[in-house]
Amino acid sequence: MASWLGGLGSGLGQSLGQVGGSLSSLTGQISSFTKDILLEGAEEVGDAATELHVSNSRLREVESINAAQKFENERLKKVCSDLEEKHEAAELQIKQLSIEYRNQLQQKEVEISHLKARQNALQEQLQKVQTAAQSAQLGAGVLPPATTSASYVPVVRHSSGFEGDDMDFGDIIWSQQEINRLSNEVSRLESEVDHWKQIALSSKTQGTNDAEQNEVCKLQNIVKELKRNLSQEIDEHQHELSVLQDAHRQKLVEISRRHREELSEYEERIEELENQLQQGGVSSDAMDDSKISQWKKNAQSLEGGKVEELQVVKDLEDEIRKLNHRLSSAKEENKILLKEQELAKVEKIQITQDYENLKSDFSVLQSSVAQQDALLKEQEKKLQSKTSLPEDVVRLQQALLEAENEIARLSSLNQGLEKELTSAQHKNENILSAYTEDQNSQLSQLRQDLERKEHELNESIAERETLIVELEELDKQNQEATQHMITLKEQLSKQHTETDNIIKQLKLDIDFERKKVSELEIEKMETIKELDSQKEKLSQCSYALNDLHISKQQLQDSIKDLQEQLRKAQDCNLHNKKEIGELQQRLKEKEEELSVSLSKLAEKSNQESNYACQDLILKEREVEIAKLQNDISENKQLNEDLEKSLSDLRTENGKLIAAIEELKQELSEATSEKSKVYLEKDTVVEALKMEKRQLESELNQVEKRLLEQAHKYKQTIEELSNARSMDTTALQLEHERLVKLNQEKDFKIAELKRSIEQMEIDHQETKEMLTTSLGGQKQLTELIKEKEVFIEKFKNQALQVKQELEEYMKVSKKQDVLKQNLEEKDRSLAVMKEENNHLKEEIERLKDQQSRSTPVVEPKTLDIIIELESEVTQLKVIKNNLEEEIEVHKKTIEDQNQITAQLQQSLQEQRKEIDESKFQCEQMNVTHERLSLEKDEEIKNLQKTIEQIKTQLHKERQIIQTDSSDLFQETKVQTLNGENGNEKHDLSKAEIERLVKGIKEREMEIKLLNEKNVSLSQQIDQLSKDEVGKLTRIIQEKDLEIQALNARVASASYRQDVLCLQQQLQTYVMEREQVLAVLSEKTRENSQLKTEYRNIMDMVAAKEAALVRLQEENQKLSNRSENSSQDMSRETIQNLSRIIREKDIEIDALSQKCQTLLTVLQTSSTGTDNGSGGVNSNQFEELLQERDKLKQQVKKMEEWKQQVITTVQNMQHESAHLQEELQKLQAQISVESDSNSKLQVDYNGLIQSYEQNEKKLKSFSQELAQVQHSIGQLHNTKDLLLSKLDLVTPSVAAPSDISQLSGIQFSVPEVLSDEAKLLQQELEQLKKKLQEKDSTIRTLQENNQRLSDSVATASEIERKSQEGTESEMRQIKEKHDVLQKSLREKDILIKSKSDQLLSVSENLSNKENENELLKQAVTNLKERNLILEMDIRKLKEENEKIVATCREKETEFRALQETNMQFSMMLKEKEFESHSMKEKALAFEKLLKEKEQGKTGELNQLLNEVKSMQEKAVTFQQERDQVMVALKQKQMESSALQSEIQHLREKEQRLNQELERLRNHLLEMEDSYTREALAAEDREVKLRKKVLILEEKLVSSSTAVENASHQASLQVESLQEQLNLVSKQRDETVLQLTISQDQVKQYALSLANLQMVLEQFQHEEKAMYSAELEKHQKQTAEWRKKAENLEEKVVSLQESLGEANAALDAASRLTEQLDIKEEQIEELKKEGEIRREMLEDVQNKLMNLMNSTEGKVDKLLMRNLFVGHFHTPKNKRPEVLRLMGSILGIKKEELDQLLSEDQRGVTRWVTGWLGGGAGSKSVPSTPLRPTHENIFNSSFSELFVKFLETESCPSLPPPKLSVHDMKPLGAAGTGKTSSTPSNSQMQDSAVLGTSRRPDTNPFLAPRSAAVPLITPASSSGHLLMKPISDALPTFTPLPVSPDASAGAVLKDLLKQ
Repeated sequence: MASWLGGLGSGLGQSLGQVGGSLSSLTGQISSFTKDILLEGAEEVGDAATELHVSNSRLREVESINAAQKFENERLKKVCSDLEEKHEAAELQIKQLSIEYRNQLQQKEVEISHLKARQNALQEQLQKVQTAAQSAQLGAGVLPPATTSASYVPVVRHSSGFEGDDMDFGDIIWSQQEINRLSNEVSRLESEVDHWKQIALSSKTQGTNDAEQNEVCKLQNIVKELKRNLSQEIDEHQHELSVLQDAHRQKLVEISRRHREELSEYEERIEELENQLQQGGVSSDAMDDSKISQWKKNAQSLEGGKVEELQVVKDLEDEIRKLNHRLSSAKEENKILLKEQELAKVEKIQITQDYENLKSDFSVLQSSVAQQDALLKEQEKKLQSKTSLPEDVVRLQQALLEAENEIARLSSLNQGLEKELTSAQHKNENILSAYTEDQNSQLSQLRQDLERKEHELNESIAERETLIVELEELDKQNQEATQHMITLKEQLSKQHTETDNIIKQLKLDIDFERKKVSELEIEKMETIKELDSQKEKLSQCSYALNDLHISKQQLQDSIKDLQEQLRKAQDCNLHNKKEIGELQQRLKEKEEELSVSLSKLAEKSNQESNYACQDLILKEREVEIAKLQNDISENKQLNEDLEKSLSDLRTENGKLIAAIEELKQELSEATSEKSKVYLEKDTVVEALKMEKRQLESELNQVEKRLLEQAHKYKQTIEELSNARSMDTTALQLEHERLVKLNQEKDFKIAELKRSIEQMEIDHQETKEMLTTSLGGQKQLTELIKEKEVFIEKFKNQALQVKQELEEYMKVSKKQDVLKQNLEEKDRSLAVMKEENNHLKEEIERLKDQQSRSTPVVEPKTLDIIIELESEVTQLKVIKNNLEEEIEVHKKTIEDQNQITAQLQQSLQEQRKEIDESKFQCEQMNVTHERLSLEKDEEIKNLQKTIEQIKTQLHKERQIIQTDSSDLFQETKVQTLNGENGNEKHDLSKAEIERLVKGIKEREMEIKLLNEKNVSLSQQIDQLSKDEVGKLTRIIQEKDLEIQALNARVASASYRQDVLCLQQQLQTYVMEREQVLAVLSEKTRENSQLKTEYRNIMDMVAAKEAALVRLQEENQKLSNRSENSSQDMSRETIQNLSRIIREKDIEIDALSQKCQTLLTVLQTSSTGTDNGSGGVNSNQFEELLQERDKLKQQVKKMEEWKQQVITTVQNMQHESAHLQEELQKLQAQISVESDSNSKLQVDYNGLIQSYEQNEKKLKSFSQELAQVQHSIGQLHNTKDLLLSKLDLVTPSVAAPSDISQLSGIQFSVPEVLSDEAKLLQQELEQLKKKLQEKDSTIRTLQENNQRLSDSVATASEIERKSQEGTESEMRQIKEKHDVLQKSLREKDILIKSKSDQLLSVSENLSNKENENELLKQAVTNLKERNLILEMDIRKLKEENEKIVATCREKETEFRALQETNMQFSMMLKEKEFESHSMKEKALAFEKLLKEKEQGKTGELNQLLNEVKSMQEKAVTFQQERDQVMVALKQKQMESSALQSEIQHLREKEQRLNQELERLRNHLLEMEDSYTREALAAEDREVKLRKKVLILEEKLVSSSTAVENASHQASLQVESLQEQLNLVSKQRDETVLQLTISQDQVKQYALSLANLQMVLEQFQHEEKAMYSAELEKHQKQTAEWRKKAENLEEKVVSLQESLGEANAALDAASRLTEQLDIKEEQIEELKKEGEIRREMLEDVQNKLMNLMNSTEGKVDKLLMRNLFVGHFHTPKNKRPEVLRLMGSILGIKKEELDQLLSEDQRGVTRWVTGWLGGGAGSKSVPSTPLRPTHENIFNSSFSELFVKFLETESCPSLPPPKLSVHDMKPLGAAGTGKTSSTPSNSQMQDSAVLGTSRRPDTNPFLAPRSAAVPLITPASSSGHLLMKPISDALPTFTPLPVSPDASAGAVLKDLLKQ
């Protein structure tokens, strides 16, 4: 790792060094560049050519430097990117390394803590050894050396280093952040510099002032300074970074060094302790007695340790119990949570069922509301103003549903939270029951409210405002509830995760403990077997108890002795282990000393060259080797001592084992009465056995190790003895080998240490395991039994719950299936109902038609109608049956078992019904066909009557044609627009639904129109008959009139009659003209109505198409469930209904025509002649002629009528074809309207794109202007440069920019031309489509004209009748419109209300079902809870009984013991009595013997004595009995007291041992306990926090639940209050209704007026539409013109850019790759800006040079003049001096004075002035010609003029002076010049002057024009024709007329 880090650091250092070097080189270059630029102004070169060369070379250098810098920039960018990557990698690696180092540090700290603990233990052992040694030496009189090492505590120093490490990382991160910040600042400063540069560029004008230039210079200097500062700062930061890295490395090295130092200190400390131990060991070797005493003390301390271990075991047992309790509690919590989850699921299901029940109730309510449509119809006009009411009602219903859902959710949450608290389960049940009752009450209240709403729907209008406020409140509550829900969910999720973690941990603990339990069960079984055997032994040994007390005590003493011996042996073993470890450490130290000495020897051998020194070293080594051998011998002695002690221990162990086996046998016989005590002791004995075996195995291993070590040491000693004779080289080799061996031994020793530690840990674990397993067996067995019982119970419960859940799931699935089936059936029912409604409507229509057209109807139709009615009744019966079946299904949902069978039956019944309905549909189709045939016949009859009427209306054909055509055109536009709208509406489904509703309304209107049609057809039939009668009557009346006139001819008043008749004729003519005008208006109205009718027809057709689509979709859906036969029947029904509708529409049209004609005919009958008087014969003859003419006309009319009838019959045949064609045309028009709408959209899009392109063009033109301006400036600067600097190097940037710009200019018009072409193509397509539409319109107009020709002749009509009919018609129309509107609105309201009612009823029913299911679930849960409670009570009772029986048995046992004691006392008394009886018998025998001897007197005495003795004996016996009883009692009490005393003593011993152990333990484990205590405190704090959080959550949840319940109660109260308000509002609304009805009448009157106004508006709108059309046409024309103009512009632009395109083929690709090239353009712009800055710098320099050289005089010119002065003759020299003075600007007067004075002064002045120029290197290019002698005689001015003339016409062609003719930079190769001059180029006055005046003298032209563009390499021209350099003097050009020649100019000069 270190090497890797080092490599990484070196790599970073190299890369950073490279970066630093490159940056330093860069800064050096920049500084040198700036110095050169600053020095350029100061430097002055003598010669112009040299200066040119210098400037050229400098420019080249600058360019090369620029290229180098660019290259370096790119390289540095690459290096930066590489370094950034490396930096990121290094950061990641450093982080990983730091993590590893920290881990290592932590490990080392842990090791240090272990070493500290070990050091403390060693110190304690040392103190013990010292105390033992002191006690031993006090006996011997020897004092031990004092030790003061206990107080030593090493100081921890590595922590500071660790913190410093942290700080180093922080510093590095901070430095990185600083670097980032500085880089951001640099970028910001750069952006500011760019900004200021742009401002400088924009603010710069052509005439830039010196102040602005100075500011620019200052800014540039500031920029340079900032760049320098930046580079310095970057260098500094890099330096800081390297310093920080070095510091980090140093700190790491320091930390490692400190760690090593601490380790060495600890090792030294251990060595000191070992030395002290050695000293103690030496003293103990000297004193064997003291060792024995130490061993005894150690044995005692080990005994104390044993007691402590037992105590620890007990503590661990307690902890295990606690853990078990926690486990059980966690399990219980787990189960509770599972139960809660299941309950929550069940509640969810119940809630969903309630929701469905409520839905069903709501649907029932909707059906009830449907009955109250009559009340709604009364309120319709009021509802028109408040159309938003149904929506509000829907909203309120939704809000109610949402509120119910929220209440359900809150209730479920409430239940979940309450179930978390196990203590509050019973409360939860009560709350649940209360909540369910509240819910039921709420549901009942809601149902009552809904029933009231059924009766009080009229009051919903006034209720709206209050409900809106409530809605807002509900929304707020909803939001609060949702927020609360979200918080609760989050809390629950957190709790869930915590509990999951706890459960996982507990599961692991359970698995671990189960394994333990299984092991303990095995042990338990064994112990039970042993117990049984020991119980049998108990019964045998109960009699021998009293005898074995003493032996038991002896055995106990012997056991104690043996235990003490065992402990001593263990202590010896431990001491041996410690001594072995110390020996190993000593060996290490010795080996280390050896290695040190060898290294010293090697060093000395290298240093010293003399052999004497080597001998001394060898001697020293021998001494050291001798010391080492002594040490080894001591080690051997120690090893031998240890082996001896081990052999002693083995023998002692063997003895102890034999003794223990004997004791085991005795104990097994003796300890049978108290099994509990002896069981514990047996376990202790077994544990000791295990320990002994382990100790034996350890001793064997130690012996083996010691033997191996001895062999190794022997080998090392041999090697060392061999090494004595070897040389220094051999010693070095051996030294290396020894170092290797030392390393290997170190590794081995470490491994041995680890193995020993593992063995010790295993030993301790085995001890703890044994003690814990034996001690905690009983408790664990009891706990396990209890747990097993609980687990079995819980398992049973869980299985039951799972089974119930599965049952519920199955039931829910079945219910879902049933619901789906029901929904499908409901849908089919709804479809059937709709079909029934359609059939009913058609039947009603047919009935109306049949009732009104009774004379036409045949007797068959009545039969058909009867059949249809019977079918309708059958359908109603079927409908009722279906409703009954639905109710049956609802009942079957409650009965879960019978659901499937009933559903199958109902499905079969429905299939049968569907078959029946199919059959009925087929029958209906037949009837429809019959009806259609009948209607066709009626239509034919009507057409015949119409044809008869057409004959009369033939005259007014021409008038109608014009009007109808115009009107038709207008209406056609409207129809097209309408069709477009309709087709757009057909797009979305929502709009399709609206269309369906609209179509239904249209169907209602069509029905009404059909009814009117029938009535009109009847009227037309009567009118046709009446009209024939009227015509005959008119003819008869005319005949009568003729007869009357014939009679009046004879009378005298004929002339008056003639006049009257003439007047009447005039009035009739006027009236006729008026009637004709009225007729024309009527025909116009008729045509308008026709167009409206056609529009309606088109609308209906479109809507029918939409309906057809919907029906087709429905058919597709129904095809899945039903057969294909139904589709056929439905299609036939639809086709028939369409045919009937079309026929009805035709009848309507014909009836309208008939009405108009009737009115015309009725007016004709009223007008009669009123004239009377005499009639002339001529007039009479005229009248007769007129009558004849009329008769002829009547005959013609009859003939024409017959022709018309035939034509009409033909037309009938043609009309079918025409209708088909019309339908096709309509379809085409719809398609075309679609395409037209699309085209319009495309056109709009094109217009927008065109506008965008125009904007882009403008922006591009602006950019072009800017670029051209900049190019102009560049050209000017180029001219200046070329005039001053004779450069040949072509620049590259400018042509690329120009080409790119030209490419851009070309690409834009190309895009525009493409778009224009697209627009043209689309316009052409539109024109074609318009032409096609015009053709279709013309064909339709022709058809219209044909139809309108049929309506012609009705000339004899009068005004009054027509006005009456007009007013009637208007009223009828107005009423009709009002009725239609009202009908539509009513239909919409009815439908919306019915839909709402249906949805509400469905919701109610669903909610009811859900409620019932929830109730059932709640009852089931309650029953289960009760059963569980009963089980728990039974178990508790059983437990109590068992406890009672146990107590009774204990009492019986005690009583038996007492009786046993009494029996034993009785036995002893009987034995005593038997002894006394035996003594008496002996006494009697003695007496008998004495009697036989015959000593009677003595006998008496003896008898008396015997009696007295007997009495005494009796008393003694009694006393003895009492004493014996008392003794036995005392013995019993003493034995009890002894046992208690023994227990107390044992307790005291244990407590004392515990105290000692705790004192030692506290000293040892202070650190560990403090850490654990801190950790425990942290855990406690965390747990308390968690507990507090949980409590807060519980409190918040409980408060939330209470708030929710409170809010619910408040809501219920508010709803009741609202109901009261609603009841009040209902009364108010009833009053309002009466007022509104009055208002409705007023509105009806106002509507009539509004309709009049609307008609006017329609006329105005038509005019507006036509005006807008014209505007659109004009706009299209304008757009076309614009497009043409743009095309012309594009063509011109293409022509202008043709040359550029030829040169730049790449520009055409730019149009295809605009996105890529835009980025390139931006980059080029940036480069252009850089170049501009460069150019500005150069311009500034040039301007400075110009300013500096403005006042200077050209040395060459002055030199030539001076030489010329000397070449001229002396007479002419004053002229030369004058010329020089005029050039230098000296006035004439001053020159005359100078010349008039002494000539010497002038010459002196001139020579003094021109003294500096003597040493000039250049020679004049025009040498003297010595051959020509005439030159000397001629004057200087003449020679000068000739010279100028010769030089002014050179061999080269004269340069073109215009800027436009100049080639652009770098365009020499192309050879093409730009044709369009830019404005910027024309700004230079000099250039303008030269371009305007090509004839002027080139000498007098400005310097920019006079300079040739391309100079040859060899400067052959004259000096004056060379380009003017910076050093030359410049003088203002003289104003010269263009006609003047060169000679005249020179003469003027000379005159001056």
